[in-house]
Amino acid sequence: MSYVLGIDVGSGSARCGVFDAQAALIGVGKHPIAQHRPNADHVEQSSEDIWSAICVAVSEALAAARVDGEEVTALSYSATCSLVLLDREHQPLPLSTTEALWNVIMWMDHRATAEAEEVNATGASVLRNLGGAMSVEMQIPKLMWVKRHRPDVWAKLGYAGDLADFLSFKSTGTFERSACTLSCKWTYDPDAGGWSKDFLQSVGLSDLLDRAALPLHAKAIGTKVGTLTDAAAYDLGLTTSCAVGMGLIDAHAGALGTSGLHQTRIDRRLALIAGTSNCHIALTKQRREVSGVWGPYKGAVLEDWYALEGGQSATGAALAQILGMFRAPTKKPHETLGQAFLDGLRADPDYGSEICVLPDFLGNRSPFADPAMRGAILGLSLQEPAKMLPKLYGATALGIAFGTRQIIDAMRREGVPIETIDLSGGHAKSELLVQLYADATGCDLHLPASEEPVLLGAACAAVMSTSGRMEFQRAAAQAPTHRIRPNPDQFPNMEARYERFSKHYPKIESHSATIAKAL
Repeated sequence: MSYVLGIDVGSGSARCGVFDAQAALIGVGKHPIAQHRPNADHVEQSSEDIWSAICVAVSEALAAARVDGEEVTALSYSATCSLVLLDREHQPLPLSTTEALWNVIMWMDHRATAEAEEVNATGASVLRNLGGAMSVEMQIPKLMWVKRHRPDVWAKLGYAGDLADFLSFKSTGTFERSACTLSCKWTYDPDAGGWSKDFLQSVGLSDLLDRAALPLHAKAIGTKVGTLTDAAAYDLGLTTSCAVGMGLIDAHAGALGTSGLHQTRIDRRLALIAGTSNCHIALTKQRREVSGVWGPYKGAVLEDWYALEGGQSATGAALAQILGMFRAPTKKPHETLGQAFLDGLRADPDYGSEICVLPDFLGNRSPFADPAMRGAILGLSLQEPAKMLPKLYGATALGIAFGTRQIIDAMRREGVPIETIDLSGGHAKSELLVQLYADATGCDLHLPASEEPVLLGAACAAVMSTSGRMEFQRAAAQAPTHRIRPNPDQFPNMEARYERFSKHYPKIESHSATIAKAL
């Protein structure tokens, strides 16, 4: 019997899932990854530490599944969009001056804020694939920063890559890159012929393709990029016959493992990967531009489909902040306060409506693309704190759900008819958030059959490189999901609350109207 591995590297750990031919998850392994914060806006990791964590996670997953390494036919990686730097001998090229380990600039690193603003001031055509504005989380600003502030590092640079691409390189020795990573984070556009050398020259990166060892063309997700090298097979406990499928960014793996499994009405689904922050991915057959929403990215999830990517920078983090600011219950605070708010709504649809929370505690990624935006709590009174706190917690959760509705509404204005949300991540375990996402957006909400949809998405990319693709995909798509419908009794109340919430934000115009004003 043969098996495939889906391997995901998040911000704090590496995880591995073992899947059988019927897309059933039969074993999981996990190992932590270190972070280094030498300055306030700098967050770094080590590619060697990440690789070691992956090896431990694979070993644990195989042991849990009772599968021998020789039975694994393919694997693929999903990962955060962190930036890995190697020297000309393809050894780690550290940035830190304190230790020789830290050669990865994490996605959440904001050292290149000024460079991102400079890119946005150019008005370059590549920004049309980014909702009109480049984020500091992307790779171009980070690379500009390295070249300007660490010319010693730039002079030694022989490879720069998204973490998922680096892991493919580490495993196979190939320099091929993913259509997902290059389109989403590097300004690669297959519709425009690939790279805009004029843009790269305008931001001082005319030598980037050579310095970073970037290919002229990206490869589709799931393309077989090679088999494991002797060294990689030894480290992972696998064999050199194990194929490696082209990987993708972790959130996009979540979209592939949920919405991307379906064969019909894909363009009416939104993959919502929700945890500390939220990522919203919609798939369209035609190119759609939405202000404040990243994309359209061709091939970032499914080949020949465009991906639109919205996001909220602080969601689970915002709820945790509320618990830290106020005297929350010490035992299961999220569950306790969430249940209290749900019970209050069921007894009185107007429960807690006097409080409104704007959840942009870490800026607004979508649809306003304003990193300087900050959250607010409105409507506090001298009501007894024990009675006030469930309302405040619930209002924060509702503000998060309304933020998702703002993103959906922006997509709908540009002709993306979202009707269904495929929810995965930590929020899928919260009864409160699950119901509020449905009630606030008016969408049917589906909870995935798989406990690990991101690992499933990575496994889908792995199996695409083998002959068992169709059987695996069909089995994954047929696994039953749990559907939650919006509560019709809450509709008038939700509309009224959303109207009050929206008054605190700028009016969102259609993308075409925004472009017309700019011209």
